[in-house]
Amino acid sequence: MKKILLVLVLLCTTMIQSQEKTFEKEVAKISKRIEQITKQQKDSLKAKVIAIDKQLTDGKITKESAEDLKKQAATYHAQRIEKLVGEQEALLQILVQDKTNGKIASTEESITNEDEDNTFTIGNKVFKLNISEGDLEERNNRREERWSYKNKHQRTTTTQFVFAMGVNNVLNDNDLSSLNDSEYQFWRSRFYELGFTWKTRLSRKPSQLYVKYGFSFLWNNLRLEDNRVHVKNGDVTEIQDFGNPLSESRLRHVQMNFPVHLEWDLSKNKVYKDGRVRDRTNESVRLGLGGFFGFKLGTRQYLEFSDAAGVETKQVQYENFNMNTFNYGISTYIGYKSTSFYVKYDLNPLFKNTETRNISMGIRLDLN
Repeated sequence: MKKILLVLVLLCTTMIQSQEKTFEKEVAKISKRIEQITKQQKDSLKAKVIAIDKQLTDGKITKESAEDLKKQAATYHAQRIEKLVGEQEALLQILVQDKTNGKIASTEESITNEDEDNTFTIGNKVFKLNISEGDLEERNNRREERWSYKNKHQRTTTTQFVFAMGVNNVLNDNDLSSLNDSEYQFWRSRFYELGFTWKTRLSRKPSQLYVKYGFSFLWNNLRLEDNRVHVKNGDVTEIQDFGNPLSESRLRHVQMNFPVHLEWDLSKNKVYKDGRVRDRTNESVRLGLGGFFGFKLGTRQYLEFSDAAGVETKQVQYENFNMNTFNYGISTYIGYKSTSFYVKYDLNPLFKNTETRNISMGIRLDLN
């Protein structure tokens, strides 16, 4: 028991002696902190200069911008050294004054598990300073610089939600004038399109040329005039008189398409003070040229009429009416910002054994 008490006394004595603070030790600590501050600021400045030189070599900034950035970085770190070293010099003056007045105390240390070089005592108070990873403001500035760099470099690919609607009709023998003799009602035959696209810049650097691709679902409606309906007769689909007055005679075919367009976007890019350029899209005139391919998902004919007894009757006929399953064609759009005028034309016939092709035109919205 006596041996244990003796060991404890020796340990306590050793701990107390190790915690004793002298004027010389405190001065040495402050001197070491000043040295660390100066080294860290110089190292940070060196890292920034290397990063700026790399941007200059990669052609991301101009030589003038690089010189300006280096001057700004040198000024900033010089100010940081002046501020942080000034704080340590002020502490040194207080320490000298306390030494003169006999106020330096070392027996009431309360900081444990800390690096002794980062603690100091003035009077009855113990202070700690952690500059091993740089001061908080310096770390925040580095974080802001990383976010700023990331935000100034837009992705090369963006996404859009697409919605289009307009009139739907057919051309015979690829003759545009055949619209005047169409058997379908022009303004009541409509189409609707919903889709999703990706827009990818063709070059690594900001430009105005993009490739736009994606998928979409289309609902194409064709309404016949003069109480007529579609009738499948073997491999031929005919248009015949129904016999009774029709309030509705609509052929609807739904398809899934995969469009691809080359888009010229005249949106003005944003130029930052440091010379970096960032893409801006859908902010000006846009022109798209391309095509599509896809396949039919289903076809139905809707009929509404009153029978001989005057009963309102609705019929839905589930039949493909000899429509081609696969379809392909060309399409184009021109507009401003997210709104454009849209035209698409099927290159393959709508019905087998015919030269009738679907054409659609309307308004298209590309929403980022």
